[in-house]
Amino acid sequence: MTDLAAFIAGLPKAELHMHIEGSLEPELMFALARRNGVDIPFNSVEEVRAAYSFSNLQDFLDIYYQGANVLQTEEDFRDLAMAYFDRAAADSVVHAEIFFDPQTHTDRGIPFDTAIKGLLAGMDEARARHGITSRLILCFLRHLSEEAAFETLTQAEPWLDRIEAVGLDSSELGHPPSKFERVFARAAELGLKRVAHAGEEGPADYVWEALDLLHIDRLDHGNRSLDDSALVRRLADEQMTLTVCPLSNLKLCVVPSMDVHPVDRMLREGLRVTLNSDDPAYFGGYVNDNFRAAAEARGLGRDDLVTLARNSFLGSFLPKDEVDAHLANLEAYAAAN
Repeated sequence: MTDLAAFIAGLPKAELHMHIEGSLEPELMFALARRNGVDIPFNSVEEVRAAYSFSNLQDFLDIYYQGANVLQTEEDFRDLAMAYFDRAAADSVVHAEIFFDPQTHTDRGIPFDTAIKGLLAGMDEARARHGITSRLILCFLRHLSEEAAFETLTQAEPWLDRIEAVGLDSSELGHPPSKFERVFARAAELGLKRVAHAGEEGPADYVWEALDLLHIDRLDHGNRSLDDSALVRRLADEQMTLTVCPLSNLKLCVVPSMDVHPVDRMLREGLRVTLNSDDPAYFGGYVNDNFRAAAEARGLGRDDLVTLARNSFLGSFLPKDEVDAHLANLEAYAAAN
């Protein structure tokens, strides 16, 4: 694995499924709490890490929303973004398309503009410091109402030139994609691309809804698609990108162990699968940790890893000339290593 780990370390890649609020490491959480005078229900970094033990998605979300309370100012959001991009650069990430959850902040009185200005400042700094390009994806919280999602989309309209897409995250079960069909239609009218979490804890039927009702351009997670052979064929035929998150799947008990993770089956089925970190501060690994865990547990070889990296560029929302340039760099790296 040593040689393969070194190969992964330098492998140029894009990350397409990463919640910026989920990259809030305990050390930064404490620093921001002190800076802003915010009380948090933990006495030490160790206590926070001990709390990062989840049995399901909802347990994780409960602590995730608590942690977000320390994010108060533009500077906080910039610092959050830069902490992620510094880690991403160390993992040879050259492009990232990051999720943010404005409702997590507006519902606690933080203006939409505060969050997005800070994140955009971090994204601009990351390009200057590391050469990493990035795109911003606004996610609607699916446990909230359709009306609340429409309100958020309205708040976003002055920023549409800096927002690439809308997404759908938070508690999946009981909140099917169909709940947000009209919001996604409005987002399409505004020229935004669409992605959605589906088939993580929810059934394959939710993936069908995301495809047919939300008209998604990319599928986040999608593991449960494998329960439906007709759906697998459709995803393969359409070359729909799946943004799979192995260590997240393990932490949230979507899979009982990495030894049975389906990433290799997804590749064999011809799915355009990518590997991503989801909420790395909470799930114990950034993107290269996910590559290494999947490679070791499922016996992935160099060709598989190059395919996963290639898929990350093909599935990105970059223009074709930039995709082609990244693919050329990837092929050169693979040939030289």
